[in-house]
Amino acid sequence: MSTIAAVSTPNAVGGIAVIRISGENAIQVADRIFTAAGGKRVADMEGYTCAYGFAHDGDERLDDCILTVFRAPHSYTGEDTAEISCHGGIYVTRRVLRAALANGAENALPGEFTKRAFMNGKLDLTQAEAVMDVISARSERELKMAEDLRSGKAFRIAEGCSEKLLRVLGDLAAWTDYPEEDIPAVEPAMLEKKLAEVRDELNSLIVNYDAGRIVREGVLTAIVGRPNVGKSTLFNLLSGCQRSIVTDIAGTTRDIVEETVRLGDIVLRLSDTAGIRETADVIEGIGVEMAEKLMTSAELVIAVFDGGCPCTEDDMYLIEKIRDTKAVAVVNKNDKEQMFDTDIFTQINIPFVYISARENNGIDELKNAIEKVFCISNNTLNSVTAANERQRFCIEATIESLDNAIHVLRNGENLDAVNVLVDEAEQRLLSLTGKRITDAVVDEVFSRFCVGK
Repeated sequence: MSTIAAVSTPNAVGGIAVIRISGENAIQVADRIFTAAGGKRVADMEGYTCAYGFAHDGDERLDDCILTVFRAPHSYTGEDTAEISCHGGIYVTRRVLRAALANGAENALPGEFTKRAFMNGKLDLTQAEAVMDVISARSERELKMAEDLRSGKAFRIAEGCSEKLLRVLGDLAAWTDYPEEDIPAVEPAMLEKKLAEVRDELNSLIVNYDAGRIVREGVLTAIVGRPNVGKSTLFNLLSGCQRSIVTDIAGTTRDIVEETVRLGDIVLRLSDTAGIRETADVIEGIGVEMAEKLMTSAELVIAVFDGGCPCTEDDMYLIEKIRDTKAVAVVNKNDKEQMFDTDIFTQINIPFVYISARENNGIDELKNAIEKVFCISNNTLNSVTAANERQRFCIEATIESLDNAIHVLRNGENLDAVNVLVDEAEQRLLSLTGKRITDAVVDEVFSRFCVGK
């Protein structure tokens, strides 16, 4: 494979920057652009060793830096790798990279270092995909979930299931192909039990998928309600700054204001919307229409009501809109005498909390209510789960094949049909870990990575 190079640190000014070079000629490229202060040649350096020296482009000295050498196969990519750590200025970093490219390296594509690690057997596909989750983790919880995947927990479960299916396939093949030999018969009841055990193990990887996805990706959340119930005050409170204009004048918010905030373990991609009501104002009417559209596309609706007022027609209209969605009703202004009848939320099974956005109380109760809506708990978040839609699809497809095999068994059909379905399940499972996968899928997985990783 060609020798590739890229800046592996962010494209910004910092104390240090790292230029990574990997491939069969990585050591030679590094030798052409780095001179050790002690005179030692890069080619003579052992793996896991460093040298202080100078990066240069021809006769032009660029910077003093540290070179680290990793020898194949004991490197991130499994190839010879050299990493130059220089001062973190944008210009000097680009000059060092340009020198590497001028001396035999090629620009790395997004995710190409990790792709090579996968191709060289350093990572399975589930571990490789977890690398970007580690990089993008925004909380301790997200980091733990990503590290569980990167350490291979999902792979070990899938690998164990694959081995069990292979043993089943071996038993079926022996019984079918060598009927004259003294081979124990395959008992349908025992076979069904084995297949059901594998199915249940795989199901454990997706049963909490939605909860894990919510923690990783966040929730598209619409804050809605009639005018002057405190939507913008709540939005500003959650945002930690004055993002929406707050006045006593109805209809102040006319456009959608957006912000991403963290509430406990959940990231909310918040949208503050216009107050939902009948209006003759054309511009406000457009805002109301946008708010209603956002309600239908949002993954979570936070519906705000004024606890100091009885339920109005506009409130009832909103309640009807959210009754079949994932929603939490927020009865705001609990610092006032409460006049809003919350029995209606109990009757239609919508969780509700009392808060005072102005007085900053009740936010913990709101957090707990949202976590319950998405079934997020310590148990669900501590379990190993699929990391993305590709993995979820592979697991669900495997489970479907196993369910079909169990159905065929129960109907007393020929074991040949069971064998075909179990083999289908095995092939689908191998695509999860990358042992059987197309180049197109591999390219798609790593295209989502940043350059330099």
